[in-house]
Amino acid sequence: MNPKRFLILFVLVSLFLFGLWLPAGASPNLQQISTPTAGADGRIIYVVQPGDTCTRVSLLTGISVDQLRQLNSRLDENCTLVEGQELLIGIVAQATQTAPAESTPSTPTVTPTPISGTTEVCVLLFEDTNGNGLREEIEPAVAGGAVSVTENNGKYSASQETSIPADPEAYQGICFTDVPEGDYTISVGVPSDYNPTTSLSSSLKVNAGDQASVGFGVQRQDIVVDDTQTQESSGGGQSTVLGIVGALLLLGGAGLGYYAWRSSKPESKLSGGGFTKK
Repeated sequence: MNPKRFLILFVLVSLFLFGLWLPAGASPNLQQISTPTAGADGRIIYVVQPGDTCTRVSLLTGISVDQLRQLNSRLDENCTLVEGQELLIGIVAQATQTAPAESTPSTPTVTPTPISGTTEVCVLLFEDTNGNGLREEIEPAVAGGAVSVTENNGKYSASQETSIPADPEAYQGICFTDVPEGDYTISVGVPSDYNPTTSLSSSLKVNAGDQASVGFGVQRQDIVVDDTQTQESSGGGQSTVLGIVGALLLLGGAGLGYYAWRSSKPESKLSGGGFTKK
């Protein structure tokens, strides 16, 4: 093949493929995910969305796939999900008691204590003013939240509701005492006027005599910046520009293709009384 024609065809194919790719990648994949909260019966329900899998639900809710299977016994061995299906991801109930607890970070910590046969799990729901997921000294506890401690094998389950104590500075959370050792899922339901800044659940393994602390952060809705419209606006502008560029590249590729086609046709010239091809 003529090197000139081969180069033109190569450029044509490259421009055509690049032009097709640009419009497809122009629109950003924006998705809003609503935060599940506890219902009147104390259950925290997640509604399956289009394209959801057990792995994706696990990443969105912060619980493992095994925990999801244990809480939803009707899932088949392939963990098949159907759009609109309701999945149980935690259980909370009304408070029965409150007690002071030690200061807790946003991630679980376990402090060994003398073996007593049971353990203590302390949970703090705090106002994460700066949204960094860590409790600062000036960030207070939040009332109206529901906390549940559930053993993964279902043998133990307890719940309490968070409240503001008489001495907020000394209050560090609520504690569940005489908790048997084992693997647990700690879940919270946030008050209606707050948004979570950390995962709504946490996995925790405790041994007899341990004292475990778990912290969950929330932030008032009136100080959360909703940048969805900004993202959609900037994304739409970028999509339009890239779409136009892609169309221009396709038109340019079509022109090169026509030129290559014309160049490949046999040329004719007049010779004597008629035409001869060469």
